[in-house]
Amino acid sequence: MLRAALRAAKQARPFDVDAIVVLPDHLHCIWTLPPGDANYAVRWAHIKGVFSRNVSRGEVVCDSRLAKRERGIWQRRFWEHTIRDEADYQRHLDYIHYNPVKHDWSKSPADWRFSSFKRFVGRGYYPVDWRGP
Repeated sequence: MLRAALRAAKQARPFDVDAIVVLPDHLHCIWTLPPGDANYAVRWAHIKGVFSRNVSRGEVVCDSRLAKRERGIWQRRFWEHTIRDEADYQRHLDYIHYNPVKHDWSKSPADWRFSSFKRFVGRGYYPVDWRGP
């Protein structure tokens, strides 16, 4: 469902997903948006909306979310950061790909299947046995 939501958002407002990791309670991405377009918010709203409409209800929802007719699936906010240079890009790639290990979901980045790590290994960016920064 998340892949479908990403595809729908990309169709509505193009962007590339450079790197991603999906964990049980959060996700991290690096996106490249078209030149002159910095509208992350509309893309996240699209992803969250498509995904939420396709997930069964049943999660615990607090009163403030109920009042706003919100689901309890997503955080209300997101944090964006503009990559400054190649070193900053590498730090964020490392952070994303190490995240499953950091949160004790896997022993190594290569063990976590919901990640772009293996794509980067295939491109020679990381050795398959990379254990983190």
